[in-house]
Amino acid sequence: MHKVILISGSPRKDGNSMGALQVAAEVLRSEGLETEIITLAGMNIGCCLACPRCSFNDGGHCIIEDGANEIYAKIEQADGLILAAPVYFGTARGAMMNFIQRLGMCSNRHGRFLEGMVGGPIAVARRGGHTMALSEMLMFCYICGMTVCGSHYWNMLFGMNKGEALHDEEGVSTVRLFARRVADTISKTRG
Repeated sequence: MHKVILISGSPRKDGNSMGALQVAAEVLRSEGLETEIITLAGMNIGCCLACPRCSFNDGGHCIIEDGANEIYAKIEQADGLILAAPVYFGTARGAMMNFIQRLGMCSNRHGRFLEGMVGGPIAVARRGGHTMALSEMLMFCYICGMTVCGSHYWNMLFGMNKGEALHDEEGVSTVRLFARRVADTISKTRG
């Protein structure tokens, strides 16, 4: 069975980013895919040191021991990757950016395991900054050679308080279509 890993970059285990991923995961499961949602909440994700030791480590693992390597190992075995981050001060939350920058470095230095992986980003914000956050995460997807799926609008939801983003009907509809396209693309490209 094909599997999609969904990563919440929010510091809140049950915040709006997690809600968006739960919507996506529900669609993916209905399309016959296995899903696993992983939260970065409670983790202190360090930034990439550009030390290139992941090039020489057995398995291409990062030398920073903060729990990210265990998640990277799961991603390496998956067919899809969906990232969701809240917007802080107009950009994606720092923990998500630290996480994906190190993930990209490990992938690029260890067989480019993200190449061809299907997925893309989702951004959640109170008022603005969605497009910058999406751009940051999309740049990661593109440089790693991922196959990025679209929807009928950008993958963004509006909301501040817990659960508020799920009342954004257009945003939820956008995430659902995005997830269906991820499932369809995995089916067409991975058999």
